[in-house]
Amino acid sequence: MAYDSALEKKLARKTTRAIVDFDLIEDGDRVMVGLSGGKDSWALMQLLDALRRRAPVNFSLIAVNVDSGYRDYKHDVITRTCQKRGWELQIEHTSIGEIIDDKLDAQATPCSLCARLRRGVLYRVASAVGATKIALGHHADDFIETLLLNLFFAGALKAMPPRLVSDDRRHVVIRPLVYVSEEEAREYTQVSGLPVIGCCCPACGDLSLQRQRIKRLLLDLEREHPGVKQSMLKALGNVVGRHLLDRRLNPVAELRAEFVAQSEPIMPATPES
Repeated sequence: MAYDSALEKKLARKTTRAIVDFDLIEDGDRVMVGLSGGKDSWALMQLLDALRRRAPVNFSLIAVNVDSGYRDYKHDVITRTCQKRGWELQIEHTSIGEIIDDKLDAQATPCSLCARLRRGVLYRVASAVGATKIALGHHADDFIETLLLNLFFAGALKAMPPRLVSDDRRHVVIRPLVYVSEEEAREYTQVSGLPVIGCCCPACGDLSLQRQRIKRLLLDLEREHPGVKQSMLKALGNVVGRHLLDRRLNPVAELRAEFVAQSEPIMPATPES
């Protein structure tokens, strides 16, 4: 079965590579896709559906949309689109927007709290629908941006894993678009005729947010040094722990003992009399 376009074939290969590299989807899986209506989640749903029809392993898909409760959110558009394409969909209506308004002061950034609340809803729904995997639409740029956000503002050298097992071991979160760029996801969503739906959160598009600043920084770097983002993504899989300062990776006592062992002269064997 041929792919619909050269772009779809290209992105399907990248997604397949991620699935194989990180063991993301197995035979018999029921994959629940977090479908926000944004370009990335649409691209993920479309690509996984294209792969499902061609893959040597059998797996099923269900899209779950978490409605945060904002009045102008167009969940009806998501419903019609999924029905037209034959995708199973469940919409979970919540009051996340109101909770955020109640708990945060005017100067706080709601993104991290919103993400935690939505993740909790996805975990609950995953259990209800019998999902074995929860697929999220984070792409390569998200991994790189998260790396820099943690590096610059959190004092941690980490990004996000393509496969994450929840603390209670009940859920597996996968990110099959790790090798797909944001621009590729955007283009694929457009050529596939999928409607991008804004989340209606008043903080979205706020150019003062740290992630937006990181996006602009990376955009400038990529213009000056084409390929720098790909190099950063490669670096996430090429970690040299011995060249970092984390003493959990380089215990001082063990390093000292190794140095002493290497420094001790090798005594010649005593000849037998």
